[in-house]
Amino acid sequence: MRIVRMGLALLLLLGAMTAQAALTFPALTGRVVDDAQMIDPATRQQITQQLQALEQASGDQIVVVTVPNLQGVPIEDFGYQLGRQWGIGQKGKDNGALLIVARDERKLRIEVGYGLEGVLTDAQSWVIINQVIAPKFKAGNYSQGISDGVAAMLQVVGGDPLAVPAHVADANFAKDNPGFSIGLFILLIGVLWLCHRMGLPVGAILLAILSNSGRGGGGGGGGGGGFRG
Repeated sequence: MRIVRMGLALLLLLGAMTAQAALTFPALTGRVVDDAQMIDPATRQQITQQLQALEQASGDQIVVVTVPNLQGVPIEDFGYQLGRQWGIGQKGKDNGALLIVARDERKLRIEVGYGLEGVLTDAQSWVIINQVIAPKFKAGNYSQGISDGVAAMLQVVGGDPLAVPAHVADANFAKDNPGFSIGLFILLIGVLWLCHRMGLPVGAILLAILSNSGRGGGGGGGGGGGFRG
């Protein structure tokens, strides 16, 4: 997993270098940030109370955020940067997660801090998005889909995992793909060369990449998907 995180850090750094403008994030005003106005008030209040209860009982923090659009970046990049911007989870534990809904692109993602990766795995996130939330979204019931998704996340974080289809399984990508490490090395050389050409501090950037490949910071695993409605 350390190699995978290093790869993600490299890709996100490269994306940040080529971005035309900085992303603009909504303010973290509570446990439900409905910037795209997709959740009815009663459901918003219900979810807020559920997430408050979770934090009081375990310290784990989950925030739901809807945004009108992703500002031209993949939802993986948006979620990673939003997680770092908001700093969800307790300091030193990184036990936070985001449920992200992008209205215009019809994309969903669960961004998970390292402290919750062991329970809210990629496979569990896939099930929550594709089997719990997406069917309600496709029927046009966004409030219910988000409410059911939060309930499923709470169930999983509480130690009661959902059934995972046989074709969906967590896998150590780097372990199963030996060529992946070689590809990362080539990517690293390319990124550092580009930084040098742009006059950027190569040493500091390399240190940042290596730091982000560990278990600190504001990123982790996650899962994504789309919906039509």
